[in-house]
Amino acid sequence: MTASWPRPRPVVGDRSSSRERASDPTAWAMPPQVRTALADVIGARRDIRRFRPDDVADELVGQVLSAGHSAPSVGHSQPWRFIVVRDAATRTTAAAMADRARLAQAAQLDEVSASHLRGLQLEGLREAPVGIVVCCDRRVRPAGVLGRATYADTDLWSCACAIENMWLTARAAGLGIGWVTLFEPAELASLLGLPDGVETLGWLCLGWPDERPPEPGLARHGWSERLPLDAVVLHERWSESGAGTPADRSSRVDTSAERRLRRVAARDGEDALLAVPGALGLLGDALLRAQTITDPSAPGTLVIAAADHPASGLGVSVFPRQTTALVARALAEGAGHGAAAAIDAGMALRLVDCGIDGPRLAGWEDRRTAGVRGDLAHQAAMSVGDVESLIDAGEVIGAEAAAAGPVAIGEVGIANTTVASAVACAVLGLPVAGVVGRGAASDSATVRRKRDVIEQALARTAALRRTPVQRREHVVALLAELGGPEQALLVGVCLGATDAGGLVVLDGMLTGTSALLAARIRPGSEDQLIAGHRSNEPGHAAVLAALGLEPLLDLRLRAGEGVGAVMALSLLRQALRMRAMTAQTE
Repeated sequence: MTASWPRPRPVVGDRSSSRERASDPTAWAMPPQVRTALADVIGARRDIRRFRPDDVADELVGQVLSAGHSAPSVGHSQPWRFIVVRDAATRTTAAAMADRARLAQAAQLDEVSASHLRGLQLEGLREAPVGIVVCCDRRVRPAGVLGRATYADTDLWSCACAIENMWLTARAAGLGIGWVTLFEPAELASLLGLPDGVETLGWLCLGWPDERPPEPGLARHGWSERLPLDAVVLHERWSESGAGTPADRSSRVDTSAERRLRRVAARDGEDALLAVPGALGLLGDALLRAQTITDPSAPGTLVIAAADHPASGLGVSVFPRQTTALVARALAEGAGHGAAAAIDAGMALRLVDCGIDGPRLAGWEDRRTAGVRGDLAHQAAMSVGDVESLIDAGEVIGAEAAAAGPVAIGEVGIANTTVASAVACAVLGLPVAGVVGRGAASDSATVRRKRDVIEQALARTAALRRTPVQRREHVVALLAELGGPEQALLVGVCLGATDAGGLVVLDGMLTGTSALLAARIRPGSEDQLIAGHRSNEPGHAAVLAALGLEPLLDLRLRAGEGVGAVMALSLLRQALRMRAMTAQTE
């Protein structure tokens, strides 16, 4: 007989022999209790949308990251890179990006689907204490990675495997993960400073869940249902009869710890009510945002900025220029729409004259600058120095107003929709015809002149507009060419109020573009804004979408003067009182 020699056993790697494997092919299986536990974890994995503010220990975050790094990767390429984001300001900016993308996608859907998408909760970006952005480093050419020359996207697939590992590990530890992909990829890459060739797979919100859903959230909310297994399994080859064509598969698809605690407290209070979740819809979402930032029931202040515009001399409005002063005098006497709205709402009224022609008006704070103002079409609107002065003044006013509660902003000024439309076209790259509306009762000839003036203004500033508006100096330069004095001041009001931790409620087109410019100076300030209403100006919807905001009211208002902002704030306060009177559950 041939002698039997002992089999050498490697000290690293697979120590089993083919005989052993053949004798019991099932021997590699883990004990039943482990398999049961794995099935439990897989079955209990959920996309979490709501998070507690409690911190996640570095050790636990490390375990989740280690699980991701243990994922399979084609060619053992390990293309994943994990960016851990704890900075609250970065998370807030990302949340505003996602809000914009959500509304942009909703605009492409049918009305029912769009409503579902607009109601999709993305608050995990703001609430979860940890964000993990999974990136794929694609700079290695596919042919250089085993298995990737034929399927070039296997690096992305590998990163998706890493995400699944992280998700299951988090679930087993009692943590929640929400995977958010409602971003413009280039915008998210810019926020994180990614080099060319590195792509993101979205944002993972990681934290302790403030919900324990028994089933996947989108299924629970009627978005879709899990298909039966036999509807997705085919045998041997593709067969339409085997897979069928399932029913509609189209896609429907102060950042401080104290602020997060306020958000959770407000939401906990909502959950305790005898009412269905989300009973107040968008109003409830806006109220949650307001309560996170300030006390919506505080008196608050309506800030109205006013100015005349040389562009009115080009026939862009049916009302004479002196109408601005007429309305301003009425407001000072409490007889204008805006003043009446503020008085009825119990709000303080702050009237700021940024450039009304003529002598100083009683009741108005004089912030007029001495520089020459142009008509947009042929000359710059203001000097750079005047713009800086007005923004600085607005910051002080905004901070002072925020100390008294919510800040509503409004404006008065003949031809200021021309100014606001010019700025919107320049910042967002929109065609003039799609932005310009009739303003206050304009006829067709007036609208044509208005469009012509804006076209001339944009042509005159073409070189300036090649630089994206991303910093304060860009905003100042743009306002100097195309803006209005009241717009410059309201940019400052938005900056001052949000920097002071306040809430700003927007009115119409000009206040919206002011907030948009403020957000370019201070990314993330969008989180402290509420869109009071959407006006009849066509460009207003685009401005709000760029801010990631949905308007509370859509009443075709043309009043200006902050009327829509005050009405929206009053609606929020009514909702707050209604909740206080609603029965509590145990």
